[in-house]
Amino acid sequence: MKRTFTTTMPDRAGAFLKANECISRLGLNITRVSYNKAVDTHMLFLEVEGEEPLLDEAEQQLAGIGYLHSREPVGSVLLLEFQLKDEPGTLHPVLRLIEHCHFNISYISSQEDGSGIQRFKMGLFVENGREVSAFMRQAAMLCPVKVIDYDKSEKVLDNTVFYLNFAHEISEKMGLSDEEKAELIIQSNRIMQMLDERNSPAYKTFDYIRQIAGYIQRYKGENFNPRITHEGNITLIEPPCGSNLCVLELGELLLCFDCGFACYRQEQLAVLRAEFPGFDRRKKVLALTHPDVDHCGCTELFDEVYLSHRSWEDFQRELAGQPAYREENPLHAPYGVISKLLSGYRPPKTEGFHLLGKASGKELLERLEDWQIGGLCFEVYEGLGGHVKGETVYLERQQRLVFTGDIFVNIKGFTKEQARFNRLAPYLMTSVDSDPAIAKAEREAIFHLLDPGEWRIIGAHGSIYHYKSQ
Repeated sequence: MKRTFTTTMPDRAGAFLKANECISRLGLNITRVSYNKAVDTHMLFLEVEGEEPLLDEAEQQLAGIGYLHSREPVGSVLLLEFQLKDEPGTLHPVLRLIEHCHFNISYISSQEDGSGIQRFKMGLFVENGREVSAFMRQAAMLCPVKVIDYDKSEKVLDNTVFYLNFAHEISEKMGLSDEEKAELIIQSNRIMQMLDERNSPAYKTFDYIRQIAGYIQRYKGENFNPRITHEGNITLIEPPCGSNLCVLELGELLLCFDCGFACYRQEQLAVLRAEFPGFDRRKKVLALTHPDVDHCGCTELFDEVYLSHRSWEDFQRELAGQPAYREENPLHAPYGVISKLLSGYRPPKTEGFHLLGKASGKELLERLEDWQIGGLCFEVYEGLGGHVKGETVYLERQQRLVFTGDIFVNIKGFTKEQARFNRLAPYLMTSVDSDPAIAKAEREAIFHLLDPGEWRIIGAHGSIYHYKSQ
């Protein structure tokens, strides 16, 4: 098994050698190392592979690697600013931590400013670097912490607080647990490392992840403002973030394609109830175009769910604690995990899901079956995984409709909010397609399926695309 350790490394020659020797002595294999002094002077990420008992032993030994100092303890004052909610009791955990570390408070000042945040400035008398480093790591998990002044000649205060403040800032917005915060740090570092190797600025990674979290949170509740388009029996609901939800009204039956992020479950439900009188009592069927988290977060809102066999397999992998197909790609895995954390995604319970054929994996677009529902007949095709494994196209010739998922999306038809949000993922993933060349060929193949005449192509992002086939 593999485990990622986030530890600190002294800024001096031979520090990484000590970590490597520790791991080598235990017969473990380092599969990934990330250390970027430009981002953080001391934070070291080590992905290690081996048996669990040996990994536990390595964890114990690595805990002290960053705190070995040969100098005698020297006292100095550390001036910090703790950013706390202006509520009763918020200072207490910080004071408890200060007492636990046996620091003396030499200075304290605070005043509310009407912002809902109190900035407590404290001077702490400390004696050695190990105490400082441990304290900073724990304090930054409680609240955002800013270092105002420190005796730089000591060179023992590590910048681990950058990662922890970054995770704390986002977790405050998104309600992440401590375990999820730790996972966010690891996956953010993975993206930063990959992009750094492409000479991309390291801090851009963290800025983009902040933006994703900010956009997702911004449109919650009353701010959920999807563009809604009506064309005959078609209602297209386009949230600012996540996939479209398209509804075909077929008498009392509501046939829906994709359902968006899990974090917008209540918002989507409110829109559906407003758009379709008697929504709760009507039969609701969902067809999934693929298993990415921004398309399948609200499956429990529907009575029945139809999907490709490979999409179903993807959910089974997640339910078993294995990586999703998307996460088999090392370029996409970190962003996939972060998307799950920020959107509150949980793998859907698949009991009663209906499988639409099983592809051989030998054709660019393989016809799985003809699916008859609500008086319509959909030709169901599965791609080779150019965007992601399990990608499915639904083509209905009677109404000249094609639901293409993310194989084809109407980029020119994005709202401003969609355009802002959807530009972030390609940067963090290098490409949203698992295999861009295959994805391009699949897009072209979709158009070759169309009889001459007018068609409506409905991708999972952007407006309806009106196309005249020759």
